[in-house]
Amino acid sequence: MEYADLSDFLRKRREALQPEDVGMPRGRRRRTPGLRREEVAALASMSADYYSRLEGGRGPQPSVEMLGAIARALRLTLEERDHLFLLAGHGTPPRATRACHVDPGMLRILDRLHDTPAMLLNRCGEVLAQTPTHVAFAGELTNFQGMERSEVYRWFAHPETRTLYAEPELTTHSKLLVSMLRTTATIDGPKSYSASLVKALQKLSPEFVKIWDAHEVVVAHSRTKRFRHPSVGDLELYCELIDNRDQQQTLIVFTAEPGSESAEKLELLSVLGSQAMNSGQGLDRELI
Repeated sequence: MEYADLSDFLRKRREALQPEDVGMPRGRRRRTPGLRREEVAALASMSADYYSRLEGGRGPQPSVEMLGAIARALRLTLEERDHLFLLAGHGTPPRATRACHVDPGMLRILDRLHDTPAMLLNRCGEVLAQTPTHVAFAGELTNFQGMERSEVYRWFAHPETRTLYAEPELTTHSKLLVSMLRTTATIDGPKSYSASLVKALQKLSPEFVKIWDAHEVVVAHSRTKRFRHPSVGDLELYCELIDNRDQQQTLIVFTAEPGSESAEKLELLSVLGSQAMNSGQGLDRELI
């Protein structure tokens, strides 16, 4: 590791970001140029103590997962992310079709949706970033490892995790996930990561096998989704998809009819998400 250069790079990139750039309030007594260390740590879902030691040149070598989280928190470009990995003693991560780096432009969109449930997915159904309100809505989804990172895998390998979806949505969502994975695996080929997801699920889930064997490529569905949240109850939300073709990633945004009961419940979730973000509770992911 290049401790001095890594420390300097992290500090310079942190100081170049303003709270408004990442959807955070500036506050009245801000003397630090740019973001505070604890704010970067909260954005990266890691402990403030660990990030402070890393930027101070005192921490152990960070893992590639941790570096990816820091790159997203600091809104690094792809070139800056590669530089960060090299300074930390890791090789440059491959720029494969299973992209895990989030373009700063997409993150800026997410930052401005802080009061709305929104998440960014890659082609394998892995959540790369969430708004605080989406964390309050669906839980923290960026801290899984291995195949567990894919929503498709979790949906079929652990069906007990489907409780957020109301009963009418379950069958359709199952078919949508299989259709998405089929398209990705067909494009990427039999030796791809997406193909390995298919093989794993064929061994684990009879439900997945049944839907896969039906070979449905296009699944008819409504953009209006019904959910059952443990804190606020039933929700009826509109699901909007925005594709980033360059990064091969999809931004999913959930909104409610203005003035509706669901809109009021989303406002409550927004408050819960903001409180968790400001306190670090519910979003903290110890990566030490």
